[in-house]
Amino acid sequence: MAMLLGKKVGMTQVYNEAGELVPVTVILAGPCVVTQTKTVETDGYNAVQLGLDEVKPVRRKKPAIKHAEKANTTPKRFVREMRLAAGAEQQYQAGDSLTVSVFSEDKFVDVVGTSKGKGFAGVMKRHGFGGFPASHGTERKHRAPGSIASFASNRGHGGGPKRGKRMAGHMGNVRVTVKNHELVNIDEEKNLLVVKGSIPGAAGGYCIIRTAQKA
Repeated sequence: MAMLLGKKVGMTQVYNEAGELVPVTVILAGPCVVTQTKTVETDGYNAVQLGLDEVKPVRRKKPAIKHAEKANTTPKRFVREMRLAAGAEQQYQAGDSLTVSVFSEDKFVDVVGTSKGKGFAGVMKRHGFGGFPASHGTERKHRAPGSIASFASNRGHGGGPKRGKRMAGHMGNVRVTVKNHELVNIDEEKNLLVVKGSIPGAAGGYCIIRTAQKA
């Protein structure tokens, strides 16, 4: 399974072979440096750690700087670790550089990113509630959530609402995985991936791209 770290450039549109206009997202993917490989013998599980984008050493603490030096590289701004199947870690070595060419045989990818933060939102915006009637009989309650009923009493676990109750609160800014996006084009010269559709987050946000697991 191929994987890379990337940065969302933005959205545009291209024509496919049938002459149809297709919305696509452009991702600047790699080159990523392998900062560490983990095995069952040394760490209890198999994984590879990748780093993307240079950062001034003064902006990182000494443990992070020394960790990068072990892989003969410099500290990275975006570092993520991904689990591997048994034996797959042998194809990665600390210090290796991975580019978009790792997706040359893939047709679909999964993209993991952080959605746009919307701040504190009410139930109508956050969950799509219909609200109260907009005409007669409703006074200053048009966007209220209504009664939370018996969900306010979680017997044996305190008097707070039960977990998962749809109420007002912080909206967005969570990890989101979008699956089975068609890989439209790969530009190895500019390290760009063009995928069909939208991916989580704003332009300039970091993301993880991997071979689609359920395509």
